[in-house]
Amino acid sequence: MEFILTAVLVLGGIGLLAAIILYVCSKKFAVYEDPRIAQVSELLPGANCGGCGFPGCSGMADALVKGADAGSLDGLMCPVGGAECMGKIADLLGMAAAGGEPKIAVVRCNGTCANRPRIVEYSGLRTCAAMHTCGAGETACGFGCLGCGDCVAACTFDAIHMNKATGLPEVDEEKCVACGACAKACPRHIIELRNKGPKNRRVYVSCMSKDKGAVAKKACAAACIGCGKCEKVCKFGAITVDSNVAYIDFQKCKLCKKCVMECPTGAIHAVGFPEKAASAAKPAASVAGVKPAAQQQATAQPAQAAKPAAPKAAIPNMPSYPVPGVKQVANPRPLVVIKYKKNTK
Repeated sequence: MEFILTAVLVLGGIGLLAAIILYVCSKKFAVYEDPRIAQVSELLPGANCGGCGFPGCSGMADALVKGADAGSLDGLMCPVGGAECMGKIADLLGMAAAGGEPKIAVVRCNGTCANRPRIVEYSGLRTCAAMHTCGAGETACGFGCLGCGDCVAACTFDAIHMNKATGLPEVDEEKCVACGACAKACPRHIIELRNKGPKNRRVYVSCMSKDKGAVAKKACAAACIGCGKCEKVCKFGAITVDSNVAYIDFQKCKLCKKCVMECPTGAIHAVGFPEKAASAAKPAASVAGVKPAAQQQATAQPAQAAKPAAPKAAIPNMPSYPVPGVKQVANPRPLVVIKYKKNTK
């Protein structure tokens, strides 16, 4: 009995001493955490995508609280939650909501199977990172999409898929939250986050090739050749040509689309603009109320088709008496016209 009592007392003493030590350490080395951080974390979507530039939503919440203490939330934006989420956080922190243009991931490569033919066959680990390490890939372009889908695997919102017909990734505008995971996963950095633009309209150069014009054109029919025509036609200074490739600054671009019409290879793409229907095209202007020749011909042909054929004139010297064996019909029309010539002999 004494052994049991001694064991209980020893264990109880050790536990009491450990508790005292832990209590002292917790008070001595305590780290204060602002309760607003937990409140902000609850308002964030919890995707932990890293699109905000911080390690998860907890890091973003800490940055937002520190920004509120500093008096500004500029540069802090949750791409998943958007303006609505940031508005709630700003109200919680007693700050004005930080404004930011909605963005979307853009694939800056138009090297489809038709524009950029395959010249070799890659046999190895089927990832963009591995293929890029080995060399130029299966085409002659060392700057375009490799087509293995690393961006698809990196997207946690199912917003990007590979098009089997073109061999290029396509972004779903409805699902993309501009987290930037696909841009980070691409070893050639052909995916860029750009402003969606007014009415989801945007103009960008769909090429990243830095090869000279002849080499780039040989590798891809839709490559930018660095001719500079787009830069010359732009009146807003939004286009610059550097290292044989053009780039459009979406902050300066006014969406006039002059560069799109000027590009000789079709490397500049305009997205979101309404297409003009062929039926909506206006006819050529008439002069002095006269219809155009094409319209006159179109209106004249149906009228001629609808006009009945004029009856043929009666044959001269046609006998009017009954002919034996032939049934007489009222107002007969001859099927064969016979011309009579006067005998001059």
